[in-house]
Amino acid sequence: MKGTLTPCKLAFISLIYGLLLVSALFAGCTQSTTSAPATPVATTVPVTAAATPVAVATTAVPVTVAPTSTPAPTFTPSQSNLVVFTAASLTGASNTIGSSFTKAYPPTTVSFDLDGTQALKTQIENGAYADVLISASNTYTTALKNEGYLVNSSVKPLTTNYVIVILPASNPANIQSLADLAKPGVKIAMEDKTVPAGTATIAVLNNLANSTYGQSWKNATISNVVTYELSEPAVATKVALGEVDAGFVYQSTATAAASGTYQSITIPQKYNYLQTYTIGILQESTNKPQAAWFEQYMLSSAGQNILSEYGFTPVVSHYK
Repeated sequence: MKGTLTPCKLAFISLIYGLLLVSALFAGCTQSTTSAPATPVATTVPVTAAATPVAVATTAVPVTVAPTSTPAPTFTPSQSNLVVFTAASLTGASNTIGSSFTKAYPPTTVSFDLDGTQALKTQIENGAYADVLISASNTYTTALKNEGYLVNSSVKPLTTNYVIVILPASNPANIQSLADLAKPGVKIAMEDKTVPAGTATIAVLNNLANSTYGQSWKNATISNVVTYELSEPAVATKVALGEVDAGFVYQSTATAAASGTYQSITIPQKYNYLQTYTIGILQESTNKPQAAWFEQYMLSSAGQNILSEYGFTPVVSHYK
């Protein structure tokens, strides 16, 4: 009879429905797996974009680090040893001072921490131990007094120093006068403005510009500065190695150097800058009697003679 479904037809129809169902399921699975990556792709875009400013912020930090971030030394109190924080420009004289003091006051020895005064100030403020401070800057000495780190009554003028220009022994730039410092191509080293010798050098350049050479000379000379160092001996080292053609240092540095290390050009005293050094005892010193002996020794003729031998000038000759 027409319209009657035979078993064969039923089986065929079931097969067709089964195939359609499988196809639908397969299509659904295929669609879900191909669309899944869209989510992680979209979320990675803002993450990547955000990474760039983070990197810029972290790499910019070292540029702003202050030059006075010298780590504190590890000196500890000792009754038989004085710790003397000393301006780096006394490096040449320090060994003679130490050995001579020990002979005069046995068995007390001296350990010198030699650094730029700006660094010594930072070390003291950060808790480094010292018995005595020899400073090349009244500005930093006054700051430490006001902050309560020094026995104020103990702080006294110790010695003085003038600025000069030193050249490598071979003088490759053929510098014959202060005027030549402005010549094109001359390489000059000086101290950073935070270093006492740097402050003194800037004052000298201003004096020379105003009195003799003019502002164009000063500007050209400063343009020739290729390195600013964090201590006065560091400038001297650059000159001795021939890495620069000239450097501004204290006259004591040239005096203390071995013969033939440098040529030098003096700066007239009336245009120069007289740097006054001070000496004082730290409040935290556990050896105040010995520290007082050391200060007295440095202010005595014995200590002053040593300083004179190394190119320093007496305080009294300028303050009578």
